[in-house]
Amino acid sequence: MSEKGKQDHFKVKVKKQEEQYLTGRGAQFNTKNRFHKHETTKEHIEAIDDWEERNVPTVYLEQEAKSIVNKIDSPDTGMSYSMNPYAGCEHGCIYCYARNVHEYWGYSAGLDFERKIIVKKNAPQLLRKFLMKKNWDATPIMLSGNTDCYQPAEQKYRLTRALLEVCNEFNQPVGILTKNSWILKDKDVLQEMAKKQIVSAMVSITSFNEELRRAMEPRTTTAKQKLKVINELSSAGVRMGIMMGPMIPGLNEHEMQRIMKAAADNGATFTAYTFIRLNGAIQFLFHDWLYKNFPDRADKVWHLVEQSHGGKVNDSRWGVRMRGEGHIAKMVAQQYKKYGKLYGMNAEEWHLNRSLFKRPGEQGRLF
Repeated sequence: MSEKGKQDHFKVKVKKQEEQYLTGRGAQFNTKNRFHKHETTKEHIEAIDDWEERNVPTVYLEQEAKSIVNKIDSPDTGMSYSMNPYAGCEHGCIYCYARNVHEYWGYSAGLDFERKIIVKKNAPQLLRKFLMKKNWDATPIMLSGNTDCYQPAEQKYRLTRALLEVCNEFNQPVGILTKNSWILKDKDVLQEMAKKQIVSAMVSITSFNEELRRAMEPRTTTAKQKLKVINELSSAGVRMGIMMGPMIPGLNEHEMQRIMKAAADNGATFTAYTFIRLNGAIQFLFHDWLYKNFPDRADKVWHLVEQSHGGKVNDSRWGVRMRGEGHIAKMVAQQYKKYGKLYGMNAEEWHLNRSLFKRPGEQGRLF
């Protein structure tokens, strides 16, 4: 083959690979659901009849849920209860631990997680019923303990807005974690709740590198826009913080200082972080994503993750799994402590207020 022929062949090969890569999605395929004994799969991803399947738009699956508030058993989260109006998440973050939960619904942790979104339409009514229980003691509840409550589905269904309105009515304290600027649409109710000290919010920022963000979190808002969210809500009186997670050695762990400084400059007062762990189906999805997007450093990143989890890419031990261990994880922990102190993060003693909680028709009660 001539030199020109080789070049043309290479260009065609690259173009074919680009066409096969699903832009706007984190996962590139569906992993096997561990709960299914029998599954139908396509052995050749290049098959001509696979084109339509790989470009299926997001589908919202509306359902009447049985419950909305969940007890959290893990001591790593900092919250005892959570509520998630949506299952699955269109943001498509490739590292998301919630992907594995989608298998309980009968779907894959891969593409299904991003394009088959379960909508719990009766979430506000379920929350109201839950808060009316006589033994409920106003323990703070986390919004987005699993999937993002402000993902694109919120633009249509406004379930998060309705949940916040119920919490505001009952004076139920709530924490929020999101990576979407749609939270600004609820600034009015958040400001009301902030005056009673019954809400705090965290914005997840993993990188200021837009190329990395678009690949790793394809349908989230930009880091610049996230800083705007922090600035606008903190100026409105809402206690704002940042979640730096996950920190991935070789990809974004070196950005910790920059993220913390920028967040502090925009009004954030508290922080948290997690270290990458690849449990369940996520290890296969992340491995595929890593080698397709960063072939030049994929081996290095993968081995650094393994070094931080005792030779594996996952650790299920509480207290260790979200922090990692070894010299890389230790370095990240030291950075977090050093720069947190430098920028005055986590300096205040602050708690969500449980004393104002009341059911309709009741007087406020002090716990």
